[in-house]
Amino acid sequence: MQFALPEIKKLGGQLLAISPQLPDQSLAMVEERGIEFEVLSDLGNVVARKFGLVFTMPEELQKLYPQFGIDVPGANGDDSMELPVPASYVINRDGLILLDFVEIDYTKRLEPALILEALKKA
Repeated sequence: MQFALPEIKKLGGQLLAISPQLPDQSLAMVEERGIEFEVLSDLGNVVARKFGLVFTMPEELQKLYPQFGIDVPGANGDDSMELPVPASYVINRDGLILLDFVEIDYTKRLEPALILEALKKA
């Protein structure tokens, strides 16, 4: 998404991400990856829950993540082991969702070209 940011802005769009991570965790990721759009913290998955996107990690993943150095409770600031399903939305100024993409497989993401297409039609 970072690569598409200039074109998104040129079309009048704004890009932001929402993460369940603690603000310091999100800030570290933004700095590490050179992200130039805002990343908001959704502590406790309050917003994700309103979109129906929250799930509890399966027990086997809860045991596996620490082996890869992934500390979900430490990053999110709670012991819930809840995460949001990855989702992307293009929302117009009236709050109408023009495009949505929800995919449980976190390796699949909305193609930036589709976002640009939606912005051109808006």
